[in-house]
Amino acid sequence: MAKENYIKTIEAQEAKLQFPHFSKRDAWDLGNIIAQDIVNRKLPASVSIRLANGLIVYQYIAEGASLFNEYWMTRKFNTAMVLEESGLLTTLKGLEQGQTMEERGLNMKDYCSCGGSFPIRIKGSGIVAIALISGLFHFIDHALLVDGIAKYLKIDQKVPRLPPDAKDPPGRSK
Repeated sequence: MAKENYIKTIEAQEAKLQFPHFSKRDAWDLGNIIAQDIVNRKLPASVSIRLANGLIVYQYIAEGASLFNEYWMTRKFNTAMVLEESGLLTTLKGLEQGQTMEERGLNMKDYCSCGGSFPIRIKGSGIVAIALISGLFHFIDHALLVDGIAKYLKIDQKVPRLPPDAKDPPGRSK
């Protein structure tokens, strides 16, 4: 699958994975689905769900994850809120267009170009929160979020997926 097909797949995921409503209880339930997957697979990752105003309404830090992951999740949150798209979509579009974050007016101290953030949208409204993962490679971070949200929304089989052998963009870190 070529990069442009990855972009189309992620855009389709974002269009499909929209919520009818989203409360703090929904954040708790969604976060627990994602965290349980992290625990079951023994992954050294962190998951966070933050409302659009920045309030952290769910967070889990697995064994092997650290404060460094919190730093990355903050940068991922900032990027997803400003650009209103998932981090992996931002990364792939930037690579396709040959445009850095700085060229988009975003400094790398507060923003980042990497997978691991996914906007939580209310159908017909807009972004109300961002789901975040840090600690793994970008495609894996993204896949865990998509899988968790699809499971929560009970539409797991209806959501397009990137191929399991998708590789991270060159020169990107987690």
